[in-house]
Amino acid sequence: MTPRHEPAPRVAVLGAGSWGTTFGKILADGGADVVMWARRPELAHEINEAKRNSGYLPGINLPRGMSATAHLSEALDGAEQVYVSIPSQAVRQNLKAVRPLVAPSDAPIVSLMKGVERRTGLRMSQVMEQELHCDPSRIAVASGPNLALEIAREQPTAAVISSTSQETAEAVARRARNRYFRTFVNTDVIGTEFGGVLKNLIAVAIGIVDGVGYGENTKASIITRGLVEMTDFAVAQGAHPETLQGLAGLGDLIATCQSPLSRNNTAGRLLGQGYSFQDVVKQMNQTAEGLASVAAVLQLAREAGIAMPIVEQVKMVLDGTMRPRDIAPHLTTDDDTPQGERTQNGQAGGGGALWRSLQRTLDQFRHGGRRPPRDQP
Repeated sequence: MTPRHEPAPRVAVLGAGSWGTTFGKILADGGADVVMWARRPELAHEINEAKRNSGYLPGINLPRGMSATAHLSEALDGAEQVYVSIPSQAVRQNLKAVRPLVAPSDAPIVSLMKGVERRTGLRMSQVMEQELHCDPSRIAVASGPNLALEIAREQPTAAVISSTSQETAEAVARRARNRYFRTFVNTDVIGTEFGGVLKNLIAVAIGIVDGVGYGENTKASIITRGLVEMTDFAVAQGAHPETLQGLAGLGDLIATCQSPLSRNNTAGRLLGQGYSFQDVVKQMNQTAEGLASVAAVLQLAREAGIAMPIVEQVKMVLDGTMRPRDIAPHLTTDDDTPQGERTQNGQAGGGGALWRSLQRTLDQFRHGGRRPPRDQP
């Protein structure tokens, strides 16, 4: 007798930009039946007929297990999991149409977005909870060093799936993995989301100094101090410091700051070369989430009493009140008194903070995304 095969699980991906399409490919290559929702019918047609998304992922062949539609109801019909990849400033309005379509099910809903809402300062999972009227345990977020084109080319990559529900995080992680994409899990949604948001702002700063023509010393200084700044901010919002020392923090920071594929790095580089903020927005074919998140993050930082000199100077460049060549946030201090190099936990000491962060990231790989045994209570 011919063995009977179980039908492939059906999942929906809302948003057919570079990251949404790449994540659809990840899911399809992992064995899922993926239906993309594309806002433009012509893009849905290209995905269906040519198995390409030439505008966002040139040269990439998409799997046979991927299809697309311009109709939300068709994309969501029967979906066991729903992935959302829409620009952060447009997500609330789009979710209003999604709400009645997902209300009858208990399918996990996963944010692939790395931004905060400009008007409210809310993280994307919070916007999803508000607009979808669903239990937060049903929501997950995905983050990590995830440059879309590299993953679409099937270069080995890791990411973190986070949810307040361990069960939800593990269910999504099992689905969102394949031979070239590995997923770890945690329950620190705040840290995972803010890691993805804050590294974009540091990447804009790195792009600016790169565009100006400064070298590796300047960039390494900003990255290192940026990690401290990210951790201080996230912990003040309720995150665990170790999350910022893992894939969603340090890992994403390194990838985004050093790659020309990073939209935020590219936007910063254009600013550093003398383009105005308006010119940069016009030149960017895709959304650079960091540009939209700066003001909201600074407002949250002020409310929490957290100093963020890197983000402050990025905003000054965006506002036109600082010349790109004058950006040097790693040189700012409260006074001229010699200071110790603070670690991510707010302690003073020698310069071992970055090494300890790298070591913890390596430990996460070795121990399946969990703390190594010696760190267990």
